[in-house]
Amino acid sequence: MIIYGSSMSPYVRKTIVFATEKGLDFEVVMASAQMGPPEFLEASPFGKMPGFKDGDFLISDSTAIITYLDTIKPEPNLIPTEARARARTIWYEEFGDTIVAACGGKIFFNRVVSPKFFGRPGDLAAADEAQKTEFPRLMEYLESVAPASGYLIEDRFTLADIAVASPLATLMLGDCHIDAAKYPKAAEYVGRIWERPSFAKLIAQEKAALAA
Repeated sequence: MIIYGSSMSPYVRKTIVFATEKGLDFEVVMASAQMGPPEFLEASPFGKMPGFKDGDFLISDSTAIITYLDTIKPEPNLIPTEARARARTIWYEEFGDTIVAACGGKIFFNRVVSPKFFGRPGDLAAADEAQKTEFPRLMEYLESVAPASGYLIEDRFTLADIAVASPLATLMLGDCHIDAAKYPKAAEYVGRIWERPSFAKLIAQEKAALAA
C-alpha cells in the first residue's frame, strides 16, 4: 500500500494515523499537485492529497481511503457501528475536514507553505485575521464538547479523534496554538491525542522538516 502526499496536510496525516492505528503495512511517497510519480495523478486526477494505491486499486480523498482501509481491516474498530455514535463520528470528521481545516489552510498556507515551499510571501494579514476571528470559535466549540474520558466518542479512540486532532496539528505548525488558560479542556484533550505514537512520530518529523 502507498499513501501519496505530505503528512503536513491534515488529510494525509489523518490517513496515515488511521492506517497506523489499524496496524496496516504501507509506505508514504511524497507527492503534490506539482510533483509525484505518475501513479499519484492516476489516483488523484486533480492533484489533491492524499492519493492511495493498493495493487491495481487507485483512489484519492482521505475519507474514501479510510473507508477502504476500514473495510479491508475492520479491527481494531475505529468507526463505531452504533447508529448515533457512528453519526457523531462522521460529524466530527466533517468538523475537522471542512471547518477546522478551512481555518488552518489560511494560517498554514500563508505562514508556512507560501514562503517556505513556493518562495513567495504569504498573506500574513489573512492568517492573523483567521487566528483572531475564526480560531477562537473553533476552540469554544471544542472546549464545550471535550470529554473527561479524553475521547470524543464511546469513551475510546476513534476516527473522530483523528479527524479533529489532525488539522489542529497543522495549525500548530503554523504557530497557531490552543490557549490552555482559555480552553483548558480542549488543550488537554488535543495534547493527549497528539501523544499517541501514531501522531507523535509524524509531528516530530514535521517539526524537524520545517526547522531544516
